[in-house]
Amino acid sequence: MDSLPHKLYKVAQIREFERSAIEDYGISSFELMRLAGAEVFQSLRQQWPNATSIVIFCGSGNNAGDGYVVASLALQANLTVTVYSLVDPDCLADDALIAYQLYQNQFGVVIPFEDQSIDDVDLIVDALLGTGLNRPVTGLFERAINKINLSPSSVVSVDSPSGLNADTGTVMGCAVKAHATVTFIALKQGLFTGQAAEYCGDIIYSSLKIPDVVLKSSLPSSTRVYKKSWQPRNRCAHKGSYGHVLIIGGDVGYSGAVKLAGEAALRIGAGLVSIATHNTHAAFLNVNRPELMCHGVSNIQDLSLLIDKATVVVIGPGLGQSLWAKALFDFTLTINKPLIIDADALNLLAKSQKSNSNWVLTPHPGEAARLLNFTTADIQHDRYTAALSLQSKYKGVVVLKGAGTLIASDHECIVSSTGNPGMATGGMGDVLAGLIAGLVAQGESLIDAAQHGVYGHGYAADRAVEYNGERGLLATDLMPYLRNWVNNI
Repeated sequence: MDSLPHKLYKVAQIREFERSAIEDYGISSFELMRLAGAEVFQSLRQQWPNATSIVIFCGSGNNAGDGYVVASLALQANLTVTVYSLVDPDCLADDALIAYQLYQNQFGVVIPFEDQSIDDVDLIVDALLGTGLNRPVTGLFERAINKINLSPSSVVSVDSPSGLNADTGTVMGCAVKAHATVTFIALKQGLFTGQAAEYCGDIIYSSLKIPDVVLKSSLPSSTRVYKKSWQPRNRCAHKGSYGHVLIIGGDVGYSGAVKLAGEAALRIGAGLVSIATHNTHAAFLNVNRPELMCHGVSNIQDLSLLIDKATVVVIGPGLGQSLWAKALFDFTLTINKPLIIDADALNLLAKSQKSNSNWVLTPHPGEAARLLNFTTADIQHDRYTAALSLQSKYKGVVVLKGAGTLIASDHECIVSSTGNPGMATGGMGDVLAGLIAGLVAQGESLIDAAQHGVYGHGYAADRAVEYNGERGLLATDLMPYLRNWVNNI
């Protein structure tokens, strides 16, 4: 996925690119359709070179026209082709009708879809619905999608999986679960967050030869996070050169959270890491990680001495919401240093409604819902809007965690494509908070630390599951891979 462009756009922007290519640069709309179908056919031949039979589902718009182009090319390649149409193809309009007629001229057969099961076929092409879907899928289209998803065959979606909102990544009632999605002109932002990871499969991109000047005529709605290349350290560096991270949290029974955050900050390269935690376990918290400087704090006076020495402060991992936690939280919000607000500190923040341009908030969808007084479903329905709303309300940088983690600042929204379902386990968020803090301690801006931390977090998890699988992944399993990442190994 790193080979894909980094700029992402909304559907309306991409339609404007298409209009400009046609009206301003003389590229015919049918030529764009022909190129789109050819890209899909070339991709499926590359991915499944031994496939001999193909079923193509066609709807009623230009997406169906792309499907008929694929069908024509498949016939020319002597594949066994079956086209199921969910509408009367003679009622298609404009370019889609032309594509259908060209397929028909090759004696291609179209079968009305009537809930048939899809058996004994190598490939299915989903050309049912385009990127303009704005209401839940129902009726015959819903039944067709369900049949596709029940089939054991590999599935390729044209431009976007049918039923997936290409702006938000939300499933509109039901959606095709593709093994690959071939998308055109520019990358749609909804293919990279929300539920998209479960439905898009491998994303393959083609600009359809639209001139670069067209694609540069509009600012992207968001961008994909990029992989940072780490420079060698100064040969005369010392521990003071790379900052001092202070992590506040770890109420009784939750000491592991601050330890995870602290070790992550060290592994990412922070010079010093201190932990301010509950007195009951402070003395033995660093037994297996003596590099952590652990301090029991019972009041804000104890905490103040530690904060004075810190470059950046993390508050929240294992913090809880007790009177002890609230006192530490309230005091921390008064300091003039970069802050990383995580876990229970976010729940306390939701009650205080304060804002700060010098912090990073790292909510998961449930915490985001509390911060905005929404439901979790509201957050997941449009993650881009939720991330930008959080940033507008609380300022600073917001990291909305989840599949396709979003990083929002006052001037951009960035989406990460690293990570995997193995990360759905306790402690992962603590590691991320420590990573971001460790990068801030070493001099990165809040937005850079957030996006690089998110990328590295997911990258380390991806490396950790390569040989052992996703189930059973622990937050501590990321540590050696984090070290490899920051050393370009």
